[in-house]
Order: sequence, then C-alpha cells, then structure tokens
Amino acid sequence: MTVLEPFGARLRRAMDERGPLCVGIDPHASLLAEWGLSDDVAGLERFTRTVVEAVADRVAVLKPQSAFFERFGSRGVAVLEKAVEEARAAGALVVMDAKRGDIGSTMAAYAESFLHKDAPLFSDALTVSPYLGYGSLKPAVDMARESGAGLFVLALTSNPEGGEVQHAVRADGRTVGATMLAHLAAENAGEGPLGSFGAVVGATLGDLSSYDLAINGPLLAPGIGAQGATPADLPRVFGAAVRNVVPNVSRGVLRHGPDLGALRASADRFAEEIRSAVAES
Repeated sequence: MTVLEPFGARLRRAMDERGPLCVGIDPHASLLAEWGLSDDVAGLERFTRTVVEAVADRVAVLKPQSAFFERFGSRGVAVLEKAVEEARAAGALVVMDAKRGDIGSTMAAYAESFLHKDAPLFSDALTVSPYLGYGSLKPAVDMARESGAGLFVLALTSNPEGGEVQHAVRADGRTVGATMLAHLAAENAGEGPLGSFGAVVGATLGDLSSYDLAINGPLLAPGIGAQGATPADLPRVFGAAVRNVVPNVSRGVLRHGPDLGALRASADRFAEEIRSAVAES
C-alpha cells in the first residue's frame, strides 16, 4: 500500500496555500429542490459534479456527507466514489463525513472502507464517533497511520443533544469531551507541522476557554453560515488554537448553486473572511 505524506502535513500546507475553508457537500432533498434538480440519482450526480467543478480547485477541504449519497443505494455510492476521485485530483483534501463508530472487526472494516489507500472510497480523513470508548477507534487510528490519512473525532459538537454525553463529568473530574481532546493530544504528540488526528468542535459553542484545544491537530468546526456562526467568531471561540481550525461551510456556499460563478465567489469570500479573522487574532 502506497503511504502518503501524513494528513496533518498535507492539511497544513493546503490551509496555508488555499485558506482554511472546508466546504460541505450535502445534497439533501431540500437543497436539490432549491437548485431545480430532481430528488434522484440524476439530481444527486448533477449537484455533486457541479460543486466539485466549482470549488475543488480552490478550497483546502471538501467534506461530502455520506448519508445523502447512501440513501440512493449503490448508485448513490458510485456518485460519491467519483466525487472523491475528482475532488482529490483537483487538489482538494477530502474529509468523508460518515461518523463511523463500532468495535473490533467491524470498526476495522469501516476503516478499510474509507482509509485503506486502495479502497474505492479512500478519503484523506474520516469523521468518527468515539462513544463506544476512545479505544474502540484503534483500528481506524492504525489504518490512518499506515496510509497517511487522518481522523476527526467527535468531541464537542454543536448539536444541543451532544451535551448530555460530551459535557458529562467523569470520576476523574474531566468531562467526556475534554477526555477525547486529551486522547487526541496524545496521538499527535511530537508530530509536525500538524498532527493528523483532529477533533470536531462546533463553532457555535461560544466560550471554550475551559477546554484545552491545544491538541497539536486540526479542529473541524461546523456551524459557520446557516447555523449562525461567522468567521469573525472564530478567534473568540477557539483562542490560541484558531490557526488550526478548519471551518466548515455547507449551505452558506451551496445555496448559491447551481451557478458555478456564484458558488466560486461565495467560497472565495468565506475563505478570505476566515483568513482575515485568523490573521487578526
């Protein structure tokens, strides 16, 4: 298996060169309708190819949400495979938003599906859920290290329901979310210029100064745009870790489709606003 340069190093370079923006590819039914597309595989393919054509050559990261492809069965997954291939060929890193989490051989199979270099859905990184215990992710951690890929572990998510687990306090006095951050800091120890094991931390969460976000890895931050957070909020939310934040924008960019020029202009605008906010922090 060909081993790539570690994901963290590739991500750092892409963010420095293209700006720290991740654009989500979320072809849900309402957005297909807004674009005047049918809610079927043809509409899915047209939507996905348009987004990739518009922004894959200019943004650091594209993040397809696998559920919106899986709902169409094997033909939808085939569209996703092609999107991953074309996005990576255009220079974007692909984070597969699949939020997989299981134990043992099942977790190993998920890892092979998305993180093995020869897999049809090989992605530069994968979102994973650690809530069967962080140790359950070991097959994915091992596969990512072997292939030069990365992981984004759900740590402090922006959905209101997440708090009942992530803010729960363990016997040692740390919250579950803080424990996940500590695990990731250990994975990234000694890595440079950036570790490959990141956390998902919502940009809408407000003051996170009670959490140690210095994990020497990237922080994937959903919530910019339609969910209410703005690029200007990033320094306040993430503090000294803001340079390692990968803000995700989905609807804020996608609502400008299907016009290629409008999609590109929106992505460029977000990238510049984010770059400026980080530079001024």
